[in-house]
Amino acid sequence: MKRNTHDLLARVVPFGLYMAFVALLEIPSLLGGEPLSPDVILALYPVKIAMVVIALIVFGKSYTDLDWSSLRQTAPTALSIGVGVVVFILWINLDLPWATQGELTAYDPTSAANGWVYPLIIARTVGAVVVVPIMEELFWRSFLARYLIDRNFMAVRAGTFTMFTFLATSALFGLEHQLYLAGILAGLAYNGIYLKTKSLAQCVLSHAVTNGLLAGYVLTTQNWRFW
Repeated sequence: MKRNTHDLLARVVPFGLYMAFVALLEIPSLLGGEPLSPDVILALYPVKIAMVVIALIVFGKSYTDLDWSSLRQTAPTALSIGVGVVVFILWINLDLPWATQGELTAYDPTSAANGWVYPLIIARTVGAVVVVPIMEELFWRSFLARYLIDRNFMAVRAGTFTMFTFLATSALFGLEHQLYLAGILAGLAYNGIYLKTKSLAQCVLSHAVTNGLLAGYVLTTQNWRFW
């Protein structure tokens, strides 16, 4: 397998697996059948995260641009954390009807059968704070933002954008989420981190801060529709 193809698959496959599970939840309704039961929906999330983790491990050697040592730089790391906090604040205040794609679906682990509540909470939290930021940043920033500039995307310097790629990836990132306006603003923010720091790890950190604060907010307020 050619190196560029392998690097492409390493960034697309984990994201594709994640989105395939999202689509799976919608298929019964689209085909006119009964929607999946709440217990099945709850149980599918840990499976989805496990599949993504396996893919990330299998392709792990391809993530040469994910340099965790860059987090030792105080100023960029402080910026990433601060941006992550701001995005969180925007996120919980932009659940407006016109800024939402359909009715927000809620992932409520407390509705699960006895004995599964805490494992589901742990899976959801780890998935949101650790797995999703890595998987999404590898796809949106490491892959797509550079692929839209040059199909040999690994030859494009990290943090490189044109006006089109900056805005397009932000918009597409937002449309991936039900809270599309909050998502677009988050995409702009994380693209800004990538542009400023040239570090994918800083993008992951900022994204993880947002999702970590959101997880804490959801668990504290039990406002499950933000999950």
